Amino acid sequence: MAKNEIINVFCFGSEIGRIGFDENQQKSSFQYNPEFLKTNTYLNLFPETGILKRVNQNQVFSQYNNETFRGLPPMIADSLPDLFGNLIFKKWLETNAKNFSQISVIEQLAYIAERGMGALEFKPSKIIPPATTIDLTEIVQVLRKVLQNKSETEANQFDHEALLNIFKIGSSVGGARPKVLVSEDKRTGKIIPGDLNYSVDYDHYLVKLSIENELGYDREVIEYCYYLTATELGITMMPSKLIDNKHFATLRFDRQNGIKKHILTATGLTGWDFQRPKESSYENLFELALFLKVPHTEIDELFRRMVFNVIFCNTDDHLKNHSFIYNEILDEWNLAPAYDLTYSLNPLMNYTRTSRALSINHKRIDITLEDLLEIAETYTIKNAKNTILEIQNGIDFWMKKAKELALPASIIKSIRKDFIRLT
Repeated sequence: MAKNEIINVFCFGSEIGRIGFDENQQKSSFQYNPEFLKTNTYLNLFPETGILKRVNQNQVFSQYNNETFRGLPPMIADSLPDLFGNLIFKKWLETNAKNFSQISVIEQLAYIAERGMGALEFKPSKIIPPATTIDLTEIVQVLRKVLQNKSETEANQFDHEALLNIFKIGSSVGGARPKVLVSEDKRTGKIIPGDLNYSVDYDHYLVKLSIENELGYDREVIEYCYYLTATELGITMMPSKLIDNKHFATLRFDRQNGIKKHILTATGLTGWDFQRPKESSYENLFELALFLKVPHTEIDELFRRMVFNVIFCNTDDHLKNHSFIYNEILDEWNLAPAYDLTYSLNPLMNYTRTSRALSINHKRIDITLEDLLEIAETYTIKNAKNTILEIQNGIDFWMKKAKELALPASIIKSIRKDFIRLT
């Protein structure tokens, strides 16, 4: 592609607009498709949070040239893979004698094409033939090699087709941990790559892979224990399960009833960089939810999630770990199901103080009952004390499930000591 590149953006079968990127000036641009604007549909597809205006004119962005947004408007940058996806992407390119550093963000969007999370699609795309089936064991073996980040000579011995399969599955997924997208035939149980098919005949999963055997425990089993506890405590999450008692599989909320759902993270909606403390607060998250006019029951749920993260020491609750889901029929936004709820520290290490990704009442450490009640008062949360007590009482449920899942006693003890009793 040329240095000044353009790619078309589609959603729900319509061409929404075009994204441009000038590598020399490190500026991106977005222009709505005039024909799309004339339809007067999906008026709230990109809420006007101060980033995009719903106008015919070309809009230029120079303020997002950093690691999080890579020069793109935030709602588009949300579609880019993060650490793990980029690693797979890089290895796939190496097998084709391509230099990752010379691949622009527009070209990467072109490779993602229709396979990304959410409902946004990018054309033109590179044609990647589908595979027929998936062997999780083989994937884990290849992933171990990839994650060792071997030299280029050693990387050349990787099987091209296997890496191609990994790229197809993994490179469109965000996050730093190894994960794949798979689809399970509801009738036969057959597993196929999950980034090409969104048919109603399949259940579509995001699978977090357990590959670090040397740790002596599975982080994915810990996350499953958190899932069981959170849902027991009334937090909305997608149905999840363990595969082979170690891989954490959760149904995708961006694929429902054979339809792609438009999803944006809090970072993608606002341009708040999830890596910067300045905008990273629960107060901002509540304000965003109010701006999007979600039902107050979902404001209550957001409070419940905040309390859960405090009590169960999920400190990595950053702005990209909170998303909103678009209702294309009603042209409205809702709070998306919770995800990435887990113990975010290393249970093999001792921590004296843990700083939170999202501040609460202007604090990141030593959160108290009074801090949570201050949030509750500001956002008119009913029965806040009862909610806090209910979630705190869930510690016993977590302990029970952790033992049933055969987590090592030392790991259970290490995690348990970081739980907080507020009342």
